[in-house]
Amino acid sequence: MALARSVLPGTKASSRISGIGYFNLRQWQRSSSVAFTRSWAPIKWSLQQRCSASGFLVSDRKSSQFQVKCVSTVAPEKELEISTPVIAEESLAMTPEIQGAIKELEKDARLAVELAIKGYEAAESAETTELSVTICDDKYIQKLNKEWLGKDRPTDVLSFPQDQPAGESPLLLLGDVVISVETAARQAQERNHSLLDEMRILLVHGLLHVLGHDHELGVKESKAMAKKEMEILSSLGWTGKGLISASQSEPAADTKESKTKSVPRKKKRSPFKILFCDMDGTLLNSRSQVSRKTADALKAALGIGVQVIIATGKTRQATMKALRPVGLEGQGGVLSSTTPGVFIQGLLVFGEGGAVVHRGVLPLDYCTKAFQYSLEHNIPAVGFCGDRIVASFDHPFLDHLHEDYFEPRGEVLKSIDELEKHKVQKLLFFEEQERIDRILRPEWQSITQGHATLVQAQRDMLEILPEGASKGAGVKLLLQHMDVDPDEVMAIGDGENDIEMLEMVGWGVAMGNGAPKTLEVADVTVATNDKDGVAEALERFILP
Repeated sequence: MALARSVLPGTKASSRISGIGYFNLRQWQRSSSVAFTRSWAPIKWSLQQRCSASGFLVSDRKSSQFQVKCVSTVAPEKELEISTPVIAEESLAMTPEIQGAIKELEKDARLAVELAIKGYEAAESAETTELSVTICDDKYIQKLNKEWLGKDRPTDVLSFPQDQPAGESPLLLLGDVVISVETAARQAQERNHSLLDEMRILLVHGLLHVLGHDHELGVKESKAMAKKEMEILSSLGWTGKGLISASQSEPAADTKESKTKSVPRKKKRSPFKILFCDMDGTLLNSRSQVSRKTADALKAALGIGVQVIIATGKTRQATMKALRPVGLEGQGGVLSSTTPGVFIQGLLVFGEGGAVVHRGVLPLDYCTKAFQYSLEHNIPAVGFCGDRIVASFDHPFLDHLHEDYFEPRGEVLKSIDELEKHKVQKLLFFEEQERIDRILRPEWQSITQGHATLVQAQRDMLEILPEGASKGAGVKLLLQHMDVDPDEVMAIGDGENDIEMLEMVGWGVAMGNGAPKTLEVADVTVATNDKDGVAEALERFILP
């Protein structure tokens, strides 16, 4: 067999293959049955075994000469030999820290490859496998980015798979991983660990790309690759999250542009068919407005064929009113009388063409008890009935709900008995957060005995829904109606009422201002609603 390794142009070869005689490429190709093929990578030439010798091959692109060192002839079956040369690009300014990290990485790379190729089909028939690792500066990796990806900027890591067919050779050339030590050093400081820790993380990420993993293909692929990263890092006892997990947990828009392409994003089309978006605290900022930047991002998503569907605790009438100033209401916008939508916490669901798919109603008994409780304790309570709102008594909260939340003006009932004429879908108490936590929620948990759902979309509002009702349940019903796989869906929200929705879809995004529990369950966190978090999510995960 022939053991070959191509060295990137302008790199320092490992000492174990230096000082060997040169062979002219064309002469050697004629005199031996060695086949050379071009591959998509900075490594212009790859060697595939068609002779009985084994050796190392180093290319000199200018002279078309190669160094060859024979190591051994074909041996009896034995354990897979793993070679992981780590090369310093010649222009790299060396420091003791970088030298130490490279030395450790030579040992670490071998361990990482050994774990990563378990179950890898191409490795089953190989006797030797090799991964080449190049350590460089930002200038060098930027040059590679521009040459091979058309992007004139530095990144932390690049991978160049060798794409060698399985079983054709006892030598398995995995490819090359290129790491910028300058970007790695910055990220190490930001993530509060050592340079070696960060280089190990980048090594694992690049290695998995070489083996065929690709987080940019979609949500499933991203989650699978992130899981594999963590498995390798934890198995080896290395510090830090995987690169995907680390990047996704950083709200990039608030502080800096994300340095890595570690999110599920395609260049030509979105990996998601549908985007579900909450309103208050998400799409709307603290002034109950949709920013121009967010509106433009939503229009861009619509423009590439992504269906944007509102999922909110608001009425449809209020949602339309909020979207109207930025041109997102009406035909061709996000919401009209004929578009799908999930309203009143999943209790009113409209399907294609605006047909009602689901309408949930709260038992009259709970409505009566709530209005009696409201009057006795002087706590404002309202009932949502489609596009109407009824109230227990007049209160400034009704003006607040109408003017700031765009809801229909509340109709004060003359008596509790009038509730029988209205099909109340949800109840809402308005009270201070501290009193909700200390008094209202415990008391109403006791009153409903688990036969109703209590949820908070806003800190000063406690909502009572029919048993089993939720925004997530409404989203599920709509997806079933539209025959869409949840894995093809992304959702964005901030409140406790968004948790089930974020957990159910393929990619759940929490706003930076989200409730603690919401932040915990989300796949990723973006900026706050006052910092255009929705626009950030669209730019990172949907738009080309």
